[in-house]
Amino acid sequence: MNNVPPLDLSRQYAQIGEEIAAAVQKILASGAYIGGPAVKTFEQEFASYIGVSDCVGCNSGTDALILALRALKIGPGDEVITTPFTFFASAETISAVGATPVFVDIDAGTFNMDVDRLEAAITEKTKAIMPVHIFGQPIDMTRLTEIATRHNLAVIEDCAQSVGAQWQSQKVGSIGHIGCFSFYPTKNLGACGDGGAATTNDPALAATMRMLKEHGQSSRYFYEEIGCNSRLDALQAVILSIKLRYLDSWNAQRREKAAVYGEFLSRVPGVAVPKELPLAKGVWNQYTIRLTGPESAPNPSGNFRDSVRAKLQECGIGSMVYYPLPLHLQPVYNSLGYVAGQLPAAEQVCREVLSLPMFPELSRDQQERAIYGLKDCLAPGDRIR
Repeated sequence: MNNVPPLDLSRQYAQIGEEIAAAVQKILASGAYIGGPAVKTFEQEFASYIGVSDCVGCNSGTDALILALRALKIGPGDEVITTPFTFFASAETISAVGATPVFVDIDAGTFNMDVDRLEAAITEKTKAIMPVHIFGQPIDMTRLTEIATRHNLAVIEDCAQSVGAQWQSQKVGSIGHIGCFSFYPTKNLGACGDGGAATTNDPALAATMRMLKEHGQSSRYFYEEIGCNSRLDALQAVILSIKLRYLDSWNAQRREKAAVYGEFLSRVPGVAVPKELPLAKGVWNQYTIRLTGPESAPNPSGNFRDSVRAKLQECGIGSMVYYPLPLHLQPVYNSLGYVAGQLPAAEQVCREVLSLPMFPELSRDQQERAIYGLKDCLAPGDRIR
């Protein structure tokens, strides 16, 4: 019996490989590998898709966050509020520009920052809020932007996992001051290598980010600031342009898989399925459940989630853990003074989360194997009705 992988990019390539190969060959023959019409075309297409005036292609989603922070003049002495339950880059980039990340606990149902706790974290040093639409599920941007506006704070949306997701029919990346996207291969819109973009409706911010990503030069060999080398190359841009045409269809397939998972797993004891807010339309970069077994309690003596994952692996069912340790308890942030128990929801979730196989081409047979395999690990002999 074939294994069920957590992700299989080869099946996507099989679908569009001929288109990609032809486009790549055209770029290779042109000699225009950095910048050029392919990059400009993708930036225009992506800006139109997100619903903004400007898209700035760059080397990675990490660089997009740094460019956004720098364009907003955030640096030493400033604070930026974000979530402790996310990939390290969300906080790392804040530290990289000399600012201080401030972590707000999460809603364990959505895995996103708990907006009810946001305002209490704002100080006179706060300059921006960086919400992360984790696993492709939008945070409540209505309430978040109301708070940001009331306190005159910038909003940088970390959309690394949420391309195509919507809040009240508006795509994420178009709601805050700047949206930051990753095109890492595992993302819903993934390149064949690294890539990223920042989106905005502010032409001045876009111009600053374009200057910064080209070593800070305002015109060739004339430099206004210390910048960096962060360019989206033409090969990745042309591949992304092709994949963008399929993105809505792929995201719809992900939503179908998520609905199947939710229907069956919501009836399995010991499983908490993710919550989607009523005004959100997620894109399910990951389908992440919580295993609420006895050893997921605070200070567990064992590792219930990891034991279940090992059993699944023995059955040929792949899974992933995003993320095993919240950012506020990472060794690199010891100096910030956070202690265990301070952000309890994030800490609890990190002990419980398990991401199940999720990709558009996941077959019904593969998905049922994952569902029934998990059920057998947790409640052997019970039937899912």
